[in-house]
Amino acid sequence: MNYSNYFVQKKKLSIKVQSLAVLGSVAACVILPQIFHLIGKISGSGTAAGIVFSPMHIPVIVTGLLAGPFAGAATGLFAPLVSYLISGMPVAAMLPFMTAELFGYGLAAGFLRCVKIPAAVKVLVSMIAGRVLYMVAAIVAVFLFKNESVSVLGIWMAVPKCLPGIVLQLAFIPPFVYWVDSLSEKQN
Repeated sequence: MNYSNYFVQKKKLSIKVQSLAVLGSVAACVILPQIFHLIGKISGSGTAAGIVFSPMHIPVIVTGLLAGPFAGAATGLFAPLVSYLISGMPVAAMLPFMTAELFGYGLAAGFLRCVKIPAAVKVLVSMIAGRVLYMVAAIVAVFLFKNESVSVLGIWMAVPKCLPGIVLQLAFIPPFVYWVDSLSEKQN
């Protein structure tokens, strides 16, 4: 079987370019939630806009799709911690779970970078991978560490609350990735 039909040939990025992608994306992961929280304050909905639209997910998935698994996973690992150290968000209790989730998004998106499927499917698969890692982290917290502050069922129950964020990610990420890929093809 010829597997080359399932993969797109993409230029391998240098460690320097991948590192710059991680730095820029981590910065975006700190700034975007602040913008959404500000919109929430102005609109009177408080921090709900940050929770509903999940703005940290966008730069992590984009980085994985454009720069590969190393950059996507590194962004997912560092972004929540840097955001917490700078802004106090996510709250300390949620930090390990969000880190697992964002790591999953970035890693999965990175592995899908060269797979020949629509970008929207790549985004959906990345979302599922991140949510699965979030659940694994929650299961470990509940059953291994007896952490009662997190509910495994609550993770899936939160999905409908995040539907606007899912729609935003599906509407924004695929055309953005296509646009950046087309720019890089023109340069080559």
